[in-house]
Amino acid sequence: MTTPYSVPTTALFDEAERSRVISAYDIAGARAKGQLDDIVSFAAELCGAPVALLSLVEEEYQRFLSRTGTDLEQTPRSMSFCAHAMHHHDVMEVPDARTDPRFTDNALVTGAPYVRFYAGAPLVSSEGVPLGALCVLAPDARDGLTRFQRDGLTLLAKAAMGRLDDRRTAREQALAETEARRTLEASDLKFRTLADTMPQMVWSTLPDGFHDYYNARWYEFTGAPAGTTDGEGWNGMFHPEDQDRAWSIWRQSLDTGAPYAIEYRLRHFDGTYRWVLGRALPVRDESGAILRWFGTCTDIHEQKLAYEEREVISQELSHRIKNIFAVIAGLIAFAARGKPEFAPIATDLRHRITALGRAHDFVRPHSANSRPTAAQNSLHGLLEELFEPYQRVDGRRVTVSGDDVTIDDRSATPLALLFHELATNATKYGGLATELGRVRITVAANDATVTLTWCEEGGPVVTEPTTPAGFGTQLIEMSAVRQLGGTIERRWNGSGLTVALDIPKAAFSR
Repeated sequence: MTTPYSVPTTALFDEAERSRVISAYDIAGARAKGQLDDIVSFAAELCGAPVALLSLVEEEYQRFLSRTGTDLEQTPRSMSFCAHAMHHHDVMEVPDARTDPRFTDNALVTGAPYVRFYAGAPLVSSEGVPLGALCVLAPDARDGLTRFQRDGLTLLAKAAMGRLDDRRTAREQALAETEARRTLEASDLKFRTLADTMPQMVWSTLPDGFHDYYNARWYEFTGAPAGTTDGEGWNGMFHPEDQDRAWSIWRQSLDTGAPYAIEYRLRHFDGTYRWVLGRALPVRDESGAILRWFGTCTDIHEQKLAYEEREVISQELSHRIKNIFAVIAGLIAFAARGKPEFAPIATDLRHRITALGRAHDFVRPHSANSRPTAAQNSLHGLLEELFEPYQRVDGRRVTVSGDDVTIDDRSATPLALLFHELATNATKYGGLATELGRVRITVAANDATVTLTWCEEGGPVVTEPTTPAGFGTQLIEMSAVRQLGGTIERRWNGSGLTVALDIPKAAFSR
């Protein structure tokens, strides 16, 4: 007598792997819905057998997912014929179990239902794991199945396996969907919890811009009933003067996918309007399509009012500083009247002070009306402002080209003094001393250094001076070297003076 697990050595398998695969099938569902009954009934009729079973061989028992001709629902694995048949590549037949040493002492042979003949086609999973068999039984010994019956039993076993695989696929898909839903719900809960703990208002929209979520801070701030600002209802919460602008910028972001950023006045629950900074970014899939927009609203009302107050104070200070420049220039002119011999010096000094005033008013305008058209942090804009008095009507006498560089009020003063002196000297002795003369300023910037080149053309022939440097030259040196930390090189060409300034880029702005 052999042990319950005596199978050919080539058929050894991992029971843990078999258990894992079996658990993936919806076995109970298949049995309960009778989805295999027609196959089992047809197998019995095909083979002329009174009993047919579709068995699933587990670690200790074999369970019958469908049966005809018997009331048995399961038997111990030790009695299982199918435990042997499932390891065969084709139909296993036992003509007479009484004479087969594997089954001669089997309780199903020695007792009811007194099995003599057995034929079983293996059931094998898509991974190649043997699961059980579709079998037919008879109480009388037989020579075996016909070829037609063997082929039919094999096809029926494959059909049964196909139905089981379909249920497995549906079950796995349902489990995956359930897990995905649980993951999504958990993720959504985490997001909502995180969003509700933030001090900012948080919102999200669908790809078309339909607002479908606001966190608790939004409703606390606005006092709006939940759901009343969904869709396009959010725009009605803005100050009437800001609604068209906010909607236009939002539509542009939706059309282009560009980040959304705007300052607007949002209605507070107390009925007042407070300044808010709104920002939003799109979330995209692998192809770049927008899946959703996430945005925030930050209350900046106090900061906005403080900034406006600082602007008022700054403009008042700038106005007074500009008046100081005018007063100093007036005092110089008044003092020079009694001493004509100092008139040329006084004139140069007044011009320098005027240049400083123009530079100051460029970076720190004293009013909205005095604000320059160029960006206040633009080197090009500052130079064009300084050279405006020297231009002809066509504006081609002094040109500025090349890279633009960001400046601030710290660098504006030495730059104004430096280029005022160069322009004054060019007017007296160089490229601006004649009607057809001109000056070209080029700017070349890299990560560390900015090179400013002043090139005069069309003026009188200039030669390198042999006398000690005057005050203007010293002022240029002081501005370029001491205040800006750069170097200066002059080249006296027959066509005109060329001045090359190399200044650290960090000196232009903080």
